[in-house]
Amino acid sequence: MSEVKIRLDHYGVTVSFKLIRNKILFIGIKYKTFFLLIIWKYEINKWIIDYQNTQGIIYVVDSNDRDRVQEARDELQRMLNEDELRDALLLVFANKQDLPNAMSAAEITDKLGLHSIRQRDWYIQATCATSGDGLYEGLEWLSQNLKRSG
Repeated sequence: MSEVKIRLDHYGVTVSFKLIRNKILFIGIKYKTFFLLIIWKYEINKWIIDYQNTQGIIYVVDSNDRDRVQEARDELQRMLNEDELRDALLLVFANKQDLPNAMSAAEITDKLGLHSIRQRDWYIQATCATSGDGLYEGLEWLSQNLKRSG
C-alpha cells in the first residue's frame, strides 16, 4: 500500500491518496465537518469510480481551456446521470482564474449548462488553486449544505 497526504494548513484541508495493491485507489478530502471519499477500482484494465454513498461532488474545470469545455460538460452530465449520485451536491471549481484568457464563472455556468440542473443543489466558485483563492469559499458552501442535508 502506498499513501500520499497533502495538507493545506491555511485552508484546513487534507487530501489523502491511498493505493492498495494497484487495485483500489482511495482519495479522501477532509475539511471541517465533512470528509469526501472517492474510491476508484481497477477492473479489466481500467479504473472505475465507485460512487456509492457519495454526498458531494467537487468538479474542477480548467477555465482557460475553451477547446475542451464541451468535453467537460459531457463528462459532468455523464456523472450526474449516475443513479448513485442522484442525491449528491455539486460544487464546481472554475479554476485558473488567474490566467488572462480564463472564462468567468458565469461563462462556465452557461457552457456547462448548470442552470438546467433542477434536482440537486449546485454552486460554482471561481478559483486559483496555485494561490488558494476561492477554495475556502467553495468548501465552506459544501460544508454548510452537507450539514443541512445530513
